[in-house]
Amino acid sequence: MKRDPKHDILFEPIKIGPKTMKNRFYQVPHCIGSGSEKPGAQAGHRGVKAEGGWGGICTEYCSIATEADDCHRVSARIWDDGDVHNLRHMTDTVHKYGALAAVELYYGGNNSANLESRAIPMSSMGMPGEFEYLVYAHQMDHDDIKLLIQKYVTAAKRSIQAGFDIIYLYGGHNFLGMQFLNPALNLRTDEYGGAVENRARFWLETLAALKKAVGHEAAIATRFSIDSLLGPGGIEREESFRTLEMISNEGLFDVADVHLGTAAEWGENAGPSRFYKSGHERAWTNGIRDIVNVPVIGVSRETSPDDMAAHIHEGRLDIIGAARPSIADPFLPKKIEEGRYEDIRECIGCNICISRWEIGGPPMICTQNPTAMEEYRRGWHPEKFEKTKEPCSVLVVGAGPAGLECARVLGERGYDVHLREADDEIGGRMRKVVKYPGLSEWGRIVTYRQLQLDKLKNVELHLGIGKMSADDVIEYGADKVVLATGSYWAGNGSSCFSYAPIEGIDASQPNMCTPEQVMMEGKEAGDRVIILDADGYFTAVSLAEYLADQGKQVTIVTAFHSIAPYTELTLESPNLHRMMYEKGIAKKTLHWVEKVENNILTLVYSYRDGYKRTSGPSAIGEIPRQASSEVVELEFDTLVLCTTRQANNGLYNDLKARHAEWEENEISGIYRAGDCYAPQIIAQAIFEGHRIAREFESSDPRWPQPWIRERQMWGAETFPKITDREVNG
Repeated sequence: MKRDPKHDILFEPIKIGPKTMKNRFYQVPHCIGSGSEKPGAQAGHRGVKAEGGWGGICTEYCSIATEADDCHRVSARIWDDGDVHNLRHMTDTVHKYGALAAVELYYGGNNSANLESRAIPMSSMGMPGEFEYLVYAHQMDHDDIKLLIQKYVTAAKRSIQAGFDIIYLYGGHNFLGMQFLNPALNLRTDEYGGAVENRARFWLETLAALKKAVGHEAAIATRFSIDSLLGPGGIEREESFRTLEMISNEGLFDVADVHLGTAAEWGENAGPSRFYKSGHERAWTNGIRDIVNVPVIGVSRETSPDDMAAHIHEGRLDIIGAARPSIADPFLPKKIEEGRYEDIRECIGCNICISRWEIGGPPMICTQNPTAMEEYRRGWHPEKFEKTKEPCSVLVVGAGPAGLECARVLGERGYDVHLREADDEIGGRMRKVVKYPGLSEWGRIVTYRQLQLDKLKNVELHLGIGKMSADDVIEYGADKVVLATGSYWAGNGSSCFSYAPIEGIDASQPNMCTPEQVMMEGKEAGDRVIILDADGYFTAVSLAEYLADQGKQVTIVTAFHSIAPYTELTLESPNLHRMMYEKGIAKKTLHWVEKVENNILTLVYSYRDGYKRTSGPSAIGEIPRQASSEVVELEFDTLVLCTTRQANNGLYNDLKARHAEWEENEISGIYRAGDCYAPQIIAQAIFEGHRIAREFESSDPRWPQPWIRERQMWGAETFPKITDREVNG
């Protein structure tokens, strides 16, 4: 199949300074949890994108000095020869596929906590940062500014040694360059403060130094926040355009990479699909090509080839920048090039990838692409599957996220797969999730896998069969079985806060219900709704919005410190709180349920047991503190229980009890994938379905096969050596 000619423009080469990029697809800087410390994972993840057709591939933000250390989070670093050596592996891998390699030089100013280096950051002003607690920067004087510009130059020269083709001055998201440009953060009275021409001076001087030092060998780029979206309290579009115009007029850069937002609310840039659809930044970035004489890169979670081509045809952009779409489908450009549009694995905008970086340290994950960050350490390829040498028949029970993925991969590997689903539709819990406000794009999880299964002639899909019994499974005739029967919300109030059931809670009663009963079974909610949340992610707050939109008076009760705390990691939290405020959704945090009686919920404060511990052990059955007897009572018409999910493992338990019958029915193994083994986030359920299918021939696919652990081996050479220190004291 050939690609549509209107997409040809996406594959035209483009000159960027002294370099030429082979097409218009560019993976903008994004974090993966590897940095310079895990060169195999770094090269593996970036390299597979180059193989998939991306013309340019950038690192995550790359620290230039010890006082720009962002631990606990993992950035790249270009501090010494060891970093050069490790990052060279990435550039070599990217170059093998004809792509350009880019590095984003970073100095965080008052947004660098320096938890590992313990260095003091420098910034335009000696003020605390917005991104970390208790981080104060030293206000730079003229000598400091000259010194820091030289550090950028040194880092750029190291970047050339590491093989990079494009070298960034990163100032977006309210890092150092923006701290100078932002009038709220720059109250200086010297030539670096005041009018925008002065506040932009640091930016221009640093770019000039980079251009002079390495501009003949590499393209010079800058990443720029067009608008911090704070009005006069931040950087506004007009001054950003003026700054870019000055940089362009001076000929100081070769490509502009533009976006929105700040570090504190960078969800306004990496917008979750709950609030922002593709193209949400265009209104701010349109017009930049009219004022600069270099190519412009723009991001906006683009997944549609039509939209990508239109942005270039209409003169909005020269290069399509992408982070999350490149994670969800590293082969997106190649699939467009080959006209395989139905095979594109579109990003759903859930931001689970970002959550892992925000936690600090773990490898990035992706809901849509379970091979993300497994390219090197597990040897997984997103588009290639090793054919099995034992092509037996496999029964997969349940067509939710885990079951769909498991069946897909088993099918790709050559197994004879029978996927059986009790209901008339595939999707499992996703059929409920996509009904929540703003989460319709999460349905791409199901549609992508449906399209792929339709292509696999060795996979049969059977819908509407009803729940299978142990007899059904044993007598089915499959050689192996994978159960992906999911999970369900507990109807008795048990949770991580009070493991036992709560007195008076029973979802079989007309005034109480679980999320499934509301969203799937049509159980009616009264006018006054209280939602108990012990989950902490999207379910309770999504249900609250869903019911508030129906005119219900909704209150969320949780023992967490805030509503939906995991959404702070997915960048949804600020706008979720704005939504709750605007829609009148009330909240009661740091409280949990003692009992329910006669439509009255009795709550206790999480720390009512007193701050003074007794001087010695208490009697059995008593706590060693002075507890308060104070309670809070709330009336409701309907109580919704987002308390805990329980594995739907009844079928497995029945089969396990009849283990003696497996062999006589020629069943060599029965395994569980996803929530029926243990309830998980959707990304993990899909990963487990994928992993079991990849490792299906192992002696027990329940247990993961070993993966490569990148680490410093004792006795090996270090960079730098302790003897490199000038002083040891």
